[in-house]
Amino acid sequence: MDMLAFFNFTTTEIIIFCVVALVLFGGSLPMIAKNLGKSVVEFKKGVKDVKDDLDNVGSEDKKLENKPSREVTVERSEAHEHAAK
Repeated sequence: MDMLAFFNFTTTEIIIFCVVALVLFGGSLPMIAKNLGKSVVEFKKGVKDVKDDLDNVGSEDKKLENKPSREVTVERSEAHEHAAK
C-alpha cells in the first residue's frame, strides 16, 4: 500500500474541503491565518537568535581563543647548547 496515495487529492476534493473549512470557521479564518503567520515569524526570529548566540559564544569565550593566557619564555642552559653542538 502506497502511503502517498492517501494524500492524492483531486481538484474537486480540495474545493469541497475549502468550502467546508469556510462554513465551519467562517469569519475566524483570517484571524487564524494572521496568528499562524505571527507564530512563524516569531519562531524564525528565535531560531536566528539562537544561531547568533551560538556563533558569538566561541568569539567571546577566552578559553576557546588560540592566544596563550600568559607569555612563556624558555631559556636554554649552556650544558644543553654544548651537547647540541
